Amino acid sequence: MNREKEIQELMELDKKHFLHPTSPIGQQQEKGASFIFTEGKGIYLTDMSGRTLIDGMSSLWNVNIGHGREEIGEVAAAQMKKLAFSSCFATFSNEPAIRLAAKLAEIAPGNLSSTFFTSGGSEANDTAYKLARHYWVLKGQPNRQKIISRTKSYHGVSMGATSATGLKPFRDFTTSIAPDFHYAENFSTESLRAVIEREGADTVAAFVAEPVQGAGGVHIAPEGYFKEVRSICDEHGILFITDEVITGFGRTGTYFGIEHYDVVPDMMCFAKGVTSGYAQLGGVMISEPLHKEFTELSTGTLLHGYTYSGHAMACAVALKNIEIIERENLVANSKEMGKVMLEEFVKLQQQHDIIGEVRTLGLIGAIEVVKDKKTNERFESPIVPQLVAEAAKRGLIFRSVIFDGQDTLVFAPPLTITQEEVVAMTNIIHETFTAVENNLVKI
Repeated sequence: MNREKEIQELMELDKKHFLHPTSPIGQQQEKGASFIFTEGKGIYLTDMSGRTLIDGMSSLWNVNIGHGREEIGEVAAAQMKKLAFSSCFATFSNEPAIRLAAKLAEIAPGNLSSTFFTSGGSEANDTAYKLARHYWVLKGQPNRQKIISRTKSYHGVSMGATSATGLKPFRDFTTSIAPDFHYAENFSTESLRAVIEREGADTVAAFVAEPVQGAGGVHIAPEGYFKEVRSICDEHGILFITDEVITGFGRTGTYFGIEHYDVVPDMMCFAKGVTSGYAQLGGVMISEPLHKEFTELSTGTLLHGYTYSGHAMACAVALKNIEIIERENLVANSKEMGKVMLEEFVKLQQQHDIIGEVRTLGLIGAIEVVKDKKTNERFESPIVPQLVAEAAKRGLIFRSVIFDGQDTLVFAPPLTITQEEVVAMTNIIHETFTAVENNLVKI
């Protein structure tokens, strides 16, 4: 079978049999996959037709060490040959899970010291909410079951994670939103205090927040915000959970995003960058005092767990991934290349009339699209989907955010990116804006 026929066959099979996550169902059914990728190397992806594109999103914010790392494959194969999987229920364990839990305790902020493993970020968030509520049951305060999150937040798509997500379209998608989830304005501590006062502090189990709101539009917290959040939680005895699924493992120029704000949460959710996408893994870390209370107050079985909690192969991959991050100084590179990316974004801002605010923290960033810079007026219909499509034609992948009246492009390239590659990426962005602006003038 020649290449063109093979591609066509796969396109038809894709349309018929593969229901894609977070994709326009009608478009996929009509046109099939926009790309069928076959290879990745560094910051680049190659599809079946031989086209190579810059992966400006690390695929889904997660391929931190870049694509095509053979030593990760070698570690995975070696572990699978020895012990691919064994259950961690009923106190069974395995060496990679134990060593990864110990390594995470070493690199995590403050006194976060114990890990419950999951298969990904949504499971990690659901686990954190269940553990928070279970904690208050153990403490004799079962009415403390409410979870407060924030507008523009994204915490995943499982039932609890969807319910915590502050982006309304994700909640509108289903009629089965869980009860006892409430939302404060994303950077307003006054709003957080108001929600606590309205609901009653003695009914609130936890407050959850991303150090940088990723999928909600890359919103970076103002100075002092998280210190005040920590103070409010302490004042009312509310557990503070950080969702580091996107911001962990070097993405923001520190190991974990919350380190920028010099506070330590009671729980920390992670996934994505822990394996750089080479295996499915996530987890929740809890503080040493919290772990001690769980141990002392529990009398029975912790009736929560996933089949793949502590998956041996995935944990072995995570250990090698962290080794690469440290060996190649990728956290420091994220910080330095993030500065370069911001400089390049500012140049783009000066070159294009429809670029509004630009922002980065490490290698996560955003470009806002506006109709009028002076008034911050937006286009009646978002034009960022046009920009995404145009950039893909020119060899660059990034994402758009159009929720809550936003018209924003978001970026998160692999932490291995070089200065030359950052410039190459932003050159394509410049060409993309030029093409779309010229089209706007014609219209």
